[in-house]
Amino acid sequence: MFTIILFGVIAAAAEILGGTLIILKKEWPRKVQEYLLALSSGFILALVFFELIPESLSLLGNIASLYMIIGYGLLHFFEHTIVGHFHFGEETHHDVMVSKVASISAFAGLFIHAFFDGLSISAGMNYNFYLGLLIFFAVLLHKIPEGLTVATIMLAAQQPRKNAFLASIAIGVATMLGILTVFLLASVDSNAVGIAFALSAGAATYVGASDLIPEINRSENRIIPLIVFGGMLLFYLSKQLLEGLL
Repeated sequence: MFTIILFGVIAAAAEILGGTLIILKKEWPRKVQEYLLALSSGFILALVFFELIPESLSLLGNIASLYMIIGYGLLHFFEHTIVGHFHFGEETHHDVMVSKVASISAFAGLFIHAFFDGLSISAGMNYNFYLGLLIFFAVLLHKIPEGLTVATIMLAAQQPRKNAFLASIAIGVATMLGILTVFLLASVDSNAVGIAFALSAGAATYVGASDLIPEINRSENRIIPLIVFGGMLLFYLSKQLLEGLL
């Protein structure tokens, strides 16, 4: 339990670091952010198709498919119905001004997104520590860009810098809430961990295919698609390395 919480804290800290870089007025090159998102999307999609979906089906049987589609649908519902039309990282340009209502909506979308990040890490590590590490790496790759995004959105909406920093902290807290939720579910019903794992598989599919890939496709940088494939290769190499070590 302590180890899983520690990995959750690292992921949350990366989120807060991203927000802090914006608050301190340190420049974060747009290309670097795009490369991190592309690498993360490739890694996540490979993780979903090679590990999360097969393991969910193995753990729960055919009913896992229902929970996976629910996990996918929940993120879509919260990001595009409850909080309006939201794109991951769309307001990262400093010259774009957004309304305070839009900034709150984007924050809410990222909060739900981060909660499922934590849920995915915790469910994965509870089921199979090696698989949980792969999920952790996938999440960590996009945590700093996510922190950059939420802080930039707040500043673009003319929110005080204190609010921008608090927003990045809150997103980090959401990750920890996802981590702890799995422990609460497990204390009620051991099968609940399997359900949480299948939900996280659906959520990870949404993050990779519906959040990150569309953002990457908007870039005019032709190197970006190669970075996506690089993320898939990174997943394979990480998998082989972890299998050798564990």
